[in-house]
Amino acid sequence: MTSSFEFPVHPAPRLTDAERDRALGLLREGAAQGRLSQDTFLRRMELALVARRSEDLAVLTADLVPAEGAWSRRLFGWVGRVSAVTVGIRRAWNAERLPKLLLPQPSAEPLRIGRDPGNGLRLTHETVSRAHAELSLRDGLWVLKDLGSTNGTTVNGRRVTGTAVVREGDQVGFGRVVFRLSTH
Repeated sequence: MTSSFEFPVHPAPRLTDAERDRALGLLREGAAQGRLSQDTFLRRMELALVARRSEDLAVLTADLVPAEGAWSRRLFGWVGRVSAVTVGIRRAWNAERLPKLLLPQPSAEPLRIGRDPGNGLRLTHETVSRAHAELSLRDGLWVLKDLGSTNGTTVNGRRVTGTAVVREGDQVGFGRVVFRLSTH
């Protein structure tokens, strides 16, 4: 007579939502700080979302865990502040070199921008769509609306999907044509 024995199997402890959220936060912060390339960030996010054990997450975030100690915190803080200053200087330098786009006088009709000769602002560059964007004044705020352009509309380097509020000094781009908004 054969007897079989069954031993209880204890599965590895289940990963908690808090652990996964902490790991995803570390990955986002690492990408924002430039410590991870875009490809590395996306791959690690995918792996973090399917991870089943805490050890799996620890491997994905080992190089992103903040260093311990007051000296290293001060050093990282100083490097971050210096980086922010250089980015600000670069933006200011580029903004002054851009051609100005004067905000139009307020009217009921929006200013249409594009390659078509019937637009209020005609741009002849090949990356500008025929009906590219509209600029209008709504409730005291200037609003830039992309009209489904092929090469996109940007405000301060960020692509506009739908509408975006703009103000004097903002950098607006229509395809590869970029201006700095001005009131004078």
